[in-house]
Amino acid sequence: MIHETAIIHPSAKLADNVQVGPYSLIGADVVIGAGTVVESHVVIKGPTTIGENNRFFQFGSIGEECQDKKYAGEPTRLIVGDNNVFRECVTIHRGTIQDAGITRIGSHNLLMSYVHVAHDVVIGDNNILANNATLAGHVHVGDFVILGGMTAVHQFCHIGSHAFSGGGAVILRDVPPYVMLSGTDSTPRGINSEGLKRRRFEAETITQIKRAYKVLYRNGNRAEEAVEKLNAMSVEAPEVKIIADFVANSSRGIVR
Repeated sequence: MIHETAIIHPSAKLADNVQVGPYSLIGADVVIGAGTVVESHVVIKGPTTIGENNRFFQFGSIGEECQDKKYAGEPTRLIVGDNNVFRECVTIHRGTIQDAGITRIGSHNLLMSYVHVAHDVVIGDNNILANNATLAGHVHVGDFVILGGMTAVHQFCHIGSHAFSGGGAVILRDVPPYVMLSGTDSTPRGINSEGLKRRRFEAETITQIKRAYKVLYRNGNRAEEAVEKLNAMSVEAPEVKIIADFVANSSRGIVR
């Protein structure tokens, strides 16, 4: 159902059962998949492609031009997967040509009120970003990540899958997979063992990840030394290889 006060650009393509609430605006070059609900007072601008069964709550600004001063009106994109929930006042900006030109959000994510996703951000699947979490430009987020309320992530940082940040964290460097951190200094606090249990990781696998954390953070190893030892451990625990590869490929350095 399209409310009579909604404004839909002639070039927008909406599946037959998309719902658009009062006073929402769907701009040019927007594609919205089946089952998606756009509540009242939402603005979606293009070029933007949105998958199926998403829900956008009121006062969201989706697919807007980015705030990067280098942006000069190039036709960059926002691509959104399926089954995401975007709560009140979420803002998501399109990409820039200084990167791949795409801001990309996967599927089954929950972005709570006032979350901001800047240009060229890449978010995987099954993540939760709590109220007022802010991702600066070019940030990459893996899968099953939880960012507590008011978390601020510096541009170009990468956050590995299954990581967890406490409320108000300030993340200035890359966060390895499985790591739990908190504070304005992004202090690592161990691994996200409770989250791994909920996702049915086996007890032995969690034990191996805890051992990997000690190699990385507790045994005085430099990053290069830790990667070498983690690669050796990964023969018996493939999940440890994910940590080793993440650290080896980090361009900003990891949180310490």
